[in-house]
Amino acid sequence: MSKIKPSKGAPYARILGVGGYRPTRVVPNEVILETIDSSDEWIRSRSGIATRHWASDEETVAAMSIEASGKAIADAGITADKIGAVIVSTVSHFKQTPAVATEIADKLGTEKAAAFDISAGCAGFGYGLTLAKGLISEGSAEHVLVIGVERLSDLTDLTDRATAFLFGDGAGAVVVGPSAEPAIGPTVWGSEGDKSETIKQTVPWTDFNIGDVSQLPLDDQGNLKFPAITQEGQAVFRWAVFEMAKVAKEALDAAGLSPDDLDVFIPHQANMRIIDSMVKTLKLPEHVTVARDVETTGNTSAASIPLAMERLLATGEAKSGDTALVIGFGAGLVYAATVVTLP
Repeated sequence: MSKIKPSKGAPYARILGVGGYRPTRVVPNEVILETIDSSDEWIRSRSGIATRHWASDEETVAAMSIEASGKAIADAGITADKIGAVIVSTVSHFKQTPAVATEIADKLGTEKAAAFDISAGCAGFGYGLTLAKGLISEGSAEHVLVIGVERLSDLTDLTDRATAFLFGDGAGAVVVGPSAEPAIGPTVWGSEGDKSETIKQTVPWTDFNIGDVSQLPLDDQGNLKFPAITQEGQAVFRWAVFEMAKVAKEALDAAGLSPDDLDVFIPHQANMRIIDSMVKTLKLPEHVTVARDVETTGNTSAASIPLAMERLLATGEAKSGDTALVIGFGAGLVYAATVVTLP
């Protein structure tokens, strides 16, 4: 028989506060058209994107995260010293170690909070939320800060007609804390590694770790080929629309809900066509508010769901206590979906 005592965690967890940060610079499609042969009409029709935000040198992954987190902590009505763990989901922090979460935890003023990074692409926020819920339920932390943050402009090939217009920068954060009632449903998550080539980094970092400079990766014009994100657009579109709609339905079932029970739908802001197609496939009622933040923010990967959540609440399109279905999906391929009560 085990001698370990049962944990004294909260019976349930909920999102207590949300915050977002969008870089100051707004980049319209006209800027993208300087490097690709396309048109504003084509970009809007294919993606729904009109503008995106690009970070300055000062708007680092850590700096944007701290801004978003400060807002989330204030919104939750607590102070930073109450945060017991910090989870950061990102693919654009270019130091392998230490984790950027440790810097964020320190600068926010937490009391030596546990801090770590995760890499789950556009599903990263859902992964982080699930981990936070578990930490609270087992008693390892009373409040957990979950951050999705990206500087995807650093990983964008502006000459790639398929992806140059897609990506943006920003940070979104939520504070997860104890709850007396269920407010974060079971997570339906998984991976399909056999499709890993559909969204990927063009060249590995190890290609730059060579002694012979003449062997560095170069493009057709002889310029240094910095790693960028590339994807097979049609394959990703089909997978997202058909397979992810099934995952979203499973998340509803796991929470014991139907589409009629929803107030809000917050999918990963990948592409407006994907969002609209998922709404149709799921047969969401007209009363359900759908996040379409991608139009002015672009695809911010792990940051997209908390940024969209923050904007919906700020504009009054969604309100505290609403029931929301959230789903993230992307490189891996990975996915995570759950139902939450909005803060």
